[in-house]
Amino acid sequence: MYWTLELASKLEDAPWPATKEELIDYAIRSGAPLEVLENLQEIEDEGDVYDDIEDIWPDYPTKEDFLFDEEEY
Repeated sequence: MYWTLELASKLEDAPWPATKEELIDYAIRSGAPLEVLENLQEIEDEGDVYDDIEDIWPDYPTKEDFLFDEEEY
């Protein structure tokens, strides 16, 4: 399983919190790339509910990860 920013961004508008099956259903309905579906299917399903993409990909960058000072512009 591998995630990239492009792949993970396909799940940003998913109906969080969601189960693995709900995320797979969303990915199919939204036309996400096959790699997204494969990554979701590889998640070990223990009935967990995921609150956001960071629960699936802990290294997902947040706004704080980018060194952009909004006050500067």
